[in-house]
Amino acid sequence: MNVFEELQWRGMLYDASEGLQEALSRQKVTGYIGFDPTAASLHVGSLLPIMGLVHLQRYGHTPIALVGGGTGMIGDPTTWVSILPLTICWPKNR
Repeated sequence: MNVFEELQWRGMLYDASEGLQEALSRQKVTGYIGFDPTAASLHVGSLLPIMGLVHLQRYGHTPIALVGGGTGMIGDPTTWVSILPLTICWPKNR
């Protein structure tokens, strides 16, 4: 079983771009999720994409979860620019 089949089997895959299954089996990919830093907390709706990253990682792909930074600048940032300055923090192993 590969990651594409795993996600299908678990009912986590509704639709996919043409060629995705072949790309996932041919090469390692990087998947990412961005979370809104202004939200009070994560919620159950955040679980599905997080678990998608977990399955990608289990099959040897690279997961990235982002909180803050550019994800906070989406939409109308006019009131947040002075409150939430854009900061970039890289993991120590980079």
